[in-house]
Amino acid sequence: MPRQPAPRRRYAFSDADHPSAPGDTFGDFHATRIQVRPATASWERARYFALRQRVFSQEQQLPIRDQDGEDFRATAIVAVTDLCGINDDVVGAVRIFPVADPNLPNLWFGGRLCVAPTYRGRADIGKALINTAVSRAKMLGCEHFHAFVQKQNGRYFSSLHWHTLEELEIAGRPHLRMRADLDHYPLAQLPPPNIDLPSEAPRQTNIEEAR
Repeated sequence: MPRQPAPRRRYAFSDADHPSAPGDTFGDFHATRIQVRPATASWERARYFALRQRVFSQEQQLPIRDQDGEDFRATAIVAVTDLCGINDDVVGAVRIFPVADPNLPNLWFGGRLCVAPTYRGRADIGKALINTAVSRAKMLGCEHFHAFVQKQNGRYFSSLHWHTLEELEIAGRPHLRMRADLDHYPLAQLPPPNIDLPSEAPRQTNIEEAR
């Protein structure tokens, strides 16, 4: 009798895709290595926008359109999972773009900083995204780097050498306009763009911000 092939098994990456059966001990899958760099491939940009939509429109339900005119000139920076040398998914995002201001030559803004829910608190992904964003803008001639940061995240940015310029409201939520101290970038003692993740890590403050 001919040997029958084994049934193909589907591996679930989230409970929404595959509800846990009784006794099932598998949790969410996490890559153990992350690359932080500008998005180049079309699939990276597609997942970059999808992550932003998920965080700002669906999770935070901000009453603003996620994609706007700044995206036509912005550089998209992504945190990409690396599985045995193969890039697999985008789990973090931020954008940078120049802004014309007669009082601040070579002004750049950063925004739309977010990390996928299952990767929050597992490593310094947010810190690496901020470092790459500011450092790349600085390399491109930036002399002033600003961002509109949700107020509850102000302390996190202050710990990375950012300073508050003013308080304001955006999309009905309190924000801070903050400035990065470029003398501290690239940040010292930061892992290279390849980040090795621990298997477990304590929860940390979310770092999403809305510009």
